[in-house]
Amino acid sequence: MKKIILLSSVLFITFFQLVIAQVREKYNFNPDWKLKVFDDSLASQPNYNDKDWENITLPHAWNEDDAFQKSIDKHTTGISWYRKHFKISSTKSKVFLEFEGVRFGAEIWINGKYAGIHENGVMAFGIDATPFLNSANEENVIALRIDNSWNYHEKSTNSTWQWNNKNFNANYGGMPKNVWLHTSGSIYQTLPLFSNLGTTGTYIYASAFDVAKKTAQINIESQVRNESAQAKNIILETEVLDLEGKSVATFTSSAQSIAAGETKEIKSSSNLKNLEFWSWGYGYLYTVITRIKTDNQIIDEVKTKTGFRKTEFKDGMIYLNDRVLVMKGYAQRTSNEWPAVGMSVPAWLSDYSNKLMVESNANLVRWMHVTPWKQDVESSDRVGLMQAMPAGDAESDVSGRRWEQRKELMRDAIIYNRNNPSIIFYECGNESISESHMAEMKEIKYKYDPKGGRAIGSREMLNSKVSEYGGEMLYINKSDTQPLWAMEYSRDEGLRKYWDDFTPPFHKNGDGPLYNNQDASSYNRNQDTHAIENIIRWNEFWAQRPGTGKRVSSGGVNIVFSDTNTHYRGEENYRRSGEVDAMRIPKDGFFAHKVMWDGWVDANPKGMHMIGHWNYTDSVIKDQYVVSAAQKVELFLNGKSLGFGERSENFLFTFPKVKWEAGTLKAVSYDEKGKQIAEKSLVTAKAAKKLKLTLMQSPTGFKADGADLVLVEVEVVDENGQRCPTALNMINFNLEGPAEWKGGIAQGPNNYILAQSLPVEGGVNRVLIRSALAAGKIKLTATADGLQKAVLEFASSPIIVQNGLSKSFPADGLTSNLDRGPTPKGASFIPTRETLQIVNATAGANDKDVKASFDNNELSSWTNDGKLSTAWVTYELAKKSRVDEVILKLNGFRTRQYPLRITVDGKDVFNGLTDRSLGYVLVKCKPTVGSKVSVYLVDSSLSDSKPQMVEMNGKNLDDGNSPALTGKGSLAIIEVEIYKSLIK
Repeated sequence: MKKIILLSSVLFITFFQLVIAQVREKYNFNPDWKLKVFDDSLASQPNYNDKDWENITLPHAWNEDDAFQKSIDKHTTGISWYRKHFKISSTKSKVFLEFEGVRFGAEIWINGKYAGIHENGVMAFGIDATPFLNSANEENVIALRIDNSWNYHEKSTNSTWQWNNKNFNANYGGMPKNVWLHTSGSIYQTLPLFSNLGTTGTYIYASAFDVAKKTAQINIESQVRNESAQAKNIILETEVLDLEGKSVATFTSSAQSIAAGETKEIKSSSNLKNLEFWSWGYGYLYTVITRIKTDNQIIDEVKTKTGFRKTEFKDGMIYLNDRVLVMKGYAQRTSNEWPAVGMSVPAWLSDYSNKLMVESNANLVRWMHVTPWKQDVESSDRVGLMQAMPAGDAESDVSGRRWEQRKELMRDAIIYNRNNPSIIFYECGNESISESHMAEMKEIKYKYDPKGGRAIGSREMLNSKVSEYGGEMLYINKSDTQPLWAMEYSRDEGLRKYWDDFTPPFHKNGDGPLYNNQDASSYNRNQDTHAIENIIRWNEFWAQRPGTGKRVSSGGVNIVFSDTNTHYRGEENYRRSGEVDAMRIPKDGFFAHKVMWDGWVDANPKGMHMIGHWNYTDSVIKDQYVVSAAQKVELFLNGKSLGFGERSENFLFTFPKVKWEAGTLKAVSYDEKGKQIAEKSLVTAKAAKKLKLTLMQSPTGFKADGADLVLVEVEVVDENGQRCPTALNMINFNLEGPAEWKGGIAQGPNNYILAQSLPVEGGVNRVLIRSALAAGKIKLTATADGLQKAVLEFASSPIIVQNGLSKSFPADGLTSNLDRGPTPKGASFIPTRETLQIVNATAGANDKDVKASFDNNELSSWTNDGKLSTAWVTYELAKKSRVDEVILKLNGFRTRQYPLRITVDGKDVFNGLTDRSLGYVLVKCKPTVGSKVSVYLVDSSLSDSKPQMVEMNGKNLDDGNSPALTGKGSLAIIEVEIYKSLIK
């Protein structure tokens, strides 16, 4: 059998003797696979001739080259066979295979015997290989027949799966995820793999938190199975190791008798002191070792990486470690893919990508539609990124077998991932589901993860009595009970290549093909307008954040983080809504979010970003933009002040008609007292001079395992090494040594997928290089016409593989991100308003329904009868107070402006036109003391001149209210809130 590397036999013998001596072993089962895309039923047999098949290392989708080269609906489908020859030298009684997932349906044979089937295309599953294996040190053959067709049907029911969908679930077929092999004795702790094995593994959770004193009770529930011939008395021993591997606690359960053939849950707990709590950007993890003992001998041992954190979901807010945290982050496609490799990247690259989200000050990733693979789940643990974990669906509720499939997937996903501290939300659907279905999902959570500190809900569910959280897709919702946050907003798209209208290739903002025969300018933005639109959208959520009243928004997640090979609407065949491109090179929107999102709730004013670059020609006069949370921003050009920017959307400072001149453009921010807070500069780069290559790789180096990847950045720079931001040079690459070229992406034919010549965009690009099965020196040379070439030399290092098994794992050596530090003490926001309680209301029409306008239910509203004379409501306050602000959610909030008059005890405090919005509009009133607040629709001559507020796919309101609002006398109020300002 082919080996990845051959070392001395002495080393091999020593290595595997140590392995056999231990109680339980886990092996990397990824090496030494063979692949062929065809169908032959005889390929299941062990003596089948697979000599000429492709040699691969998992994870590996057989159609990986499709990633970003083809649109999602054109991804190649068919039958693929994966085979592997291996030997097990262990004499352990039990052997299990853990598959992190296959795409889509897989039938499995071991040594020609049918071993099982798995068909949901998403979730991990197990196979008990024990009865199918040959004796120790004899060769075994495992074969999988995998069908990734879009219309795959469940064999037992002929049902399709709702989430096998061409819009969002990129089809990387075959075995795109990891596989592990476990050996144990006949009495063992089970694996958390319910499909096929029917087992739940070990459940670890914390309770009785005292965050201030850094203490909590650690609870262990381990499922133990006795497959020996006699009953045994079992003790569960738990040892807890800190991040440095130091033992901080050991505790045991009482002895329990487990009969032969019995499966029993054994529990144990202990109070721990001096705990480090897992937090946002602080991925502190413990290793919990659970051992089962009999006759004072260790017979099984399981190591689980986990973390401890306290969560609460109340008063419309989300608490992490006793501190309110507004949700801000990304709705990211679960495929989380890269060009020409799809989702199958090494663990270090998952960390790199997911940590970038945290570096943009995101605290939450909402994986979309289907459960993320374990590698991304564990990566989020390490980098300190909270997760919303879906099960699987497309859009809308379903019934029958397809609903049962969703429940089964949620069950399996909860069991598999319930020890991962970064998972905060379980998502039951990408659209609302019925209350009865929500109750069924909730029952699954409370059966398998009752104490994990997670909320279960679904998109929408605004008035649900069962769901523990909710929130619409595009719009802003508020609550003072269950938290509501927007599950995807800001769908605009734009290539990183397009800076603005004044920069090559001079793409005019908005130019591009129609989408469904309608204007698609919002899907073809440049970086300037894409970033500005993101600022506008986020500001609406930030304006309704915790601290702004009793009813609040818990934030929202922007769709998406990285450009993705899924449903698109613009000029390219993939989605470009990302704040980074497909190679994770940041766009301006990335840095805009980094500024706006710096803070748990209130924004930290220290951050600043200057949108764009400073390399133009003498004829250019353009608006310049700065993103800051400070009070004022001043702009300087070569030391001369251009004055203070016009502040809008709280975070955007605009400097109109700045004439370009070479040199330094500097922005300086100040607080309300005029004290300088921060400064940033854009400097004109000189003429392009040379190329620069930068290597990015795992902290443990480049592994010669046939699956590891390095990321290489190429830049066009001037004589000082500064990037030339307008460069679009074609770069020619030459790769030498034991490595495979996977390349990058750029606008052009086939998106330059796998091409060894591709252009930089904005002066930079990146390429991927995969390791070979042999170690050695590698040389990458980059050339471009008229520029000095760049040469990068690096090497891959060997790993040990024997008989298809390895003890080298993809995540070895990856450390936790602790950059943000532990959860800060103290409040995360300063209250800005006091909610004035409404106790009664009267209306000009439909008086019996007027309570719906202040009932904390955004699926109910009050509407008059269409006559101007009845278009009014008077609200009675609990006590006389100063009224400073009124916040309204008005039906038609996205498309309509209302001319309103507001009075307090009969005195006019506002007369004007409301804004369009993504939900709520703020009306600032002339401060007036009173106890009755009246809202009137007036026949105003004010022009409705503002453009329609557009949120992509938002042609119809998503709030369930759509009465006819065309008449000038129609007033419809979904929710009203009345406030006294606390800001002096």
